[in-house]
Amino acid sequence: MTPPAVLRSLQTLVPDTLLVQEEVRDVFAAQPDLGRLAKRIVATSFNVSGIDTRHTVLDELSLTADSSSPVFFDRASGELLAPGTKTRNEVYAREAMKLFVEAARRALDADPDVDAADVTHVVTVSCTGFHAPGPDYEIVRALGLADSVQRYHLGFMGCYASMPALRAAGQFCAADPDAVVLVVSVELCTLHLRSSEDPDTIVASSLFADGAAAGIVTARTFDSDVPGLRLDRFHTAIVPDGKKDMAWTIGDSGFEMILSTAVPQIIGENIHDALRPLYREPELAAAFEEGAIGQAVEHWAIHPGGRSILDRVQEKFDLTDGQLHPARETLRENGNMSSATILFVMKRILDDGAEDGDRVAAMAFGPGLTAESALLTVVAPGSHVA
Repeated sequence: MTPPAVLRSLQTLVPDTLLVQEEVRDVFAAQPDLGRLAKRIVATSFNVSGIDTRHTVLDELSLTADSSSPVFFDRASGELLAPGTKTRNEVYAREAMKLFVEAARRALDADPDVDAADVTHVVTVSCTGFHAPGPDYEIVRALGLADSVQRYHLGFMGCYASMPALRAAGQFCAADPDAVVLVVSVELCTLHLRSSEDPDTIVASSLFADGAAAGIVTARTFDSDVPGLRLDRFHTAIVPDGKKDMAWTIGDSGFEMILSTAVPQIIGENIHDALRPLYREPELAAAFEEGAIGQAVEHWAIHPGGRSILDRVQEKFDLTDGQLHPARETLRENGNMSSATILFVMKRILDDGAEDGDRVAAMAFGPGLTAESALLTVVAPGSHVA
């Protein structure tokens, strides 16, 4: 029987242009189309977001940039512009490819045992743009992977999409013990930010950012000590009452995110039932029902969809501030990078010194309202487990 696959050589990166949350807040609050109430909502949403900085591929969003032909932001007037979806997607096609290829390259370079010739599958993830041939093709060509590499793209699934990508990678490895799966997520959420008086749009504008992450999933064993996360189990749950509260559609002026203020409450009310099937072992099942799962599982990789979501999960499972630290710090430094974000949190857990054999509870939320969760085990240097 093939052992569970391991996610290893996890790498993350963000674009160079830094956005300071207070400065972005002031830009959005100063838009001429906003009424007094909308200005108050902007101030509140940005101030309580739990975010200090974000990153974007749009240099012109920087307050220090000087663009003679602004497309997204006219620095001279301070006005946010409204380019059409075609223009936004053209920027996506150009800029996302750079990040897809660089993230994939970094993951391969970071692994002493795997090189381009070993890769059998490529799984790419993104919901912030479309084009074909897509990022899976571009990675194969740019990194010199074999033309026969099996390619899959998970598109337009939203913030939880890296979880089914990892699950699919694990299933490929279960079917083929020699499989080496390159998983890459890139999201350019700032391409779709816009000024609006709609509270849901304002909340989305206060949270979303750009980022990329990549890792290698394989069940093969190697001699080198490479930290990683063993993919033990996954579970998918749907909260039907939340369908209208989290959605992602295509409009004439970009993609339109619906993220209502009711989402944290909906997650808090339903997360216990959504996660219960994940904890099947008697010891974990008992801890879960007794409200002690936070003591039984050391680390929690929670997608920081927003500060209030993290607050609800922490309260529901009685988690410590230390257990929420990886998610809160990811949110504080980088904002919500949609599907890439959960991989940032996982990497931070590994970088912060998680020990071999520690359990990790991972979860991400997205349109539907869908809750994707996983139970992972840390594979630390010196364990020789893969």
